[in-house]
Amino acid sequence: MEARGYWLALSMIENLGPVTARKLINIFKEPEAIFKASFEELRSIDGIGEKRARAIKEFKRWEEVEGIIKKCRSLNIELITQDEALYPENLKTIPDPPLVIFTIGRPLPQDRYAIAIVGSRKSTDYGRRAADKLSRELAELGITVVSGLARGIDTVAHLGSLKAGGRTIGVFASGLDRPYPPENKTLIKKIVEHGGYVVSEFLPGVPPNKENFPKRNRLISGLSLGVIVVEAGSGSGALITANYALEQGREVFAVPGNIFSKNAEGTNNLIKNGARLISGVDDILEELAPKLKGLTVNKSQQLKVLELSDGEKDIINILGDETMHIDEIARKAGRPVHEVSSILLELELKGVVGQELGKRFYIIMRGG
Repeated sequence: MEARGYWLALSMIENLGPVTARKLINIFKEPEAIFKASFEELRSIDGIGEKRARAIKEFKRWEEVEGIIKKCRSLNIELITQDEALYPENLKTIPDPPLVIFTIGRPLPQDRYAIAIVGSRKSTDYGRRAADKLSRELAELGITVVSGLARGIDTVAHLGSLKAGGRTIGVFASGLDRPYPPENKTLIKKIVEHGGYVVSEFLPGVPPNKENFPKRNRLISGLSLGVIVVEAGSGSGALITANYALEQGREVFAVPGNIFSKNAEGTNNLIKNGARLISGVDDILEELAPKLKGLTVNKSQQLKVLELSDGEKDIINILGDETMHIDEIARKAGRPVHEVSSILLELELKGVVGQELGKRFYIIMRGG
């Protein structure tokens, strides 16, 4: 069994969370030594007891461990253990970092300068435009944008970073071979192609069960220096991410919202309770200035004439000053909706068009 197999096995033992597992590693130095320790040695350790000691000694899932490692290799999934240099620096500092994580694409040292953007799945046009603006401006500064790949604000945040040529990290609430929502498969591919990565602490094959999302939210904040909540209703999962951020010693920022909007109840309450109200990236930079020391912005990217395909040019010519639904665009273009959807995604990534709620698209006007 290779070394990472023992790390993986340790993470698979029920009722042995990452905090207790880390305690054992601190004592025995290596996961392999934990499995080779005697029952009495394990039982005598404070916080382990008979039940956990027995679970370690009676662990029988070694074939499954080997199968997971082989599956990861076949799917180009990287299995990274907590003691490896690739393990994200920010994540190591939270109270309960996962023993192993799975990634497609690779973490880089520059990801220590990362900020999360989260919000409602049922986002408003205001929220989507705010998320797009913030993510693009952060990416232009060389800051990695983290989010949860959910519909709504999360998707906009990932796309905004990509449009600006930045890195973005997508956090799964399932195994990496079970992307959710399924319509974001293309987005996930683009994240990796543009140098970012997607990550999960769940084994391949694990579906996006409801109980996985709070764990996913803990990783979103853990990977970041701070969390921006763009839109959140009173029961939004984005508020769970904000609470984890506070527990982890991260900064929490909130975009103020319409007092008449249900989508703004959570964000406005965060501001009442001490979250930093932001109206732009400068507010974030001011708050995080000490933690951003050493950040160097890549100024080598020069504006260039966009190379557009004939299909992309056709779509641009169809779009006017007002937003237009994808079905109407497809009808006027004489193309199937799935084909138009793919073209529009490419145009979004190039920063040419934006998307509002309900699959309505518009031209982004840029000066300069």
